[in-house]
Amino acid sequence: MTFTYRFIDSPVGQLKLIAKGSALAAVLWENDRPNRVLLGAMSEDQGSEILNQTEQQLAEYFAGARNRFDLELDFQGTEFQKKVWEALLTIPFGETRSYLEIAIQIGNPAAVRAVGAANGKNPISIIAPCHRVIGSSGALTGFAGGLMAKQVLLTLEGGMPTLSKKRTQSPPSAQASLF
Repeated sequence: MTFTYRFIDSPVGQLKLIAKGSALAAVLWENDRPNRVLLGAMSEDQGSEILNQTEQQLAEYFAGARNRFDLELDFQGTEFQKKVWEALLTIPFGETRSYLEIAIQIGNPAAVRAVGAANGKNPISIIAPCHRVIGSSGALTGFAGGLMAKQVLLTLEGGMPTLSKKRTQSPPSAQASLF
């Protein structure tokens, strides 16, 4: 199946929305590395409903009127990457998690670096909120959209600057597994 794409402007730069059929397959950054997310052949969008919905929901998000996305997603990646990306979807708006917490959540606490690598390859930026994953120290770490964009997104969500907002909750290892 061919992918379709459209460009939109946002407060964090131009974004490239990519659909595969009726599902969203990617939200890429203006200065994204060409090989960060590998997809198939693409054609320009001719009015895709999923891209219309994505554009609308992102506009609402950036306006402060949306804190959850309701879109059909089609992650393109390995099974491990998909587990990490699904875990990203469980991070509440305005909160952050560390790479270790994500590794524990997916049942593989030794895979912190692999979680970081998968997070870096997340094809559906913002929607699957990889920007909500930060270093264990609370430091902002690498981000495909750039650290300034990560800071803008976390500030918009009220999730800056550290993990402290969620420390009153049980760690992910003590919560029921979602997988």
